[in-house]
Amino acid sequence: MRKRVTGAAVAATGTWTDPDGVRMPAGEVHAWERGTNSTVCGLQLSRQGLVRFPHVTWADAQPATGRDADAVSSVCRRCSAGTGARRDERPWRRVDPRP
Repeated sequence: MRKRVTGAAVAATGTWTDPDGVRMPAGEVHAWERGTNSTVCGLQLSRQGLVRFPHVTWADAQPATGRDADAVSSVCRRCSAGTGARRDERPWRRVDPRP
C-alpha cells in the first residue's frame, strides 16, 4: 500500500516567466516529490522531458485555486489522486447504518 504524498512540488511540460522574473509551470503539471526522479504517477522526469519546479507547491499549481497556475492547461489525474484529491470534495459519511 502506497502512502499519501503530502509535500509535493510540481513538474511540468513547459515553463513561463512571470512579471517578477520567476519561472512558473506551464502545460501539463504533475506532482513530484523532492529528491526523486519520478512523479507521483510514475513518470520518469528525464525521459518525459519534464521540468522541475521545487519552489512551486502542488496546491499552488491547481488551475481552480492556485496562484501559480496561469499557464497550466491540464493537471495529471493520477497525480491528483496520489496527493489525496477527491472527485466530489465531500468526505464520505454513513447516515443510517445497518444493524
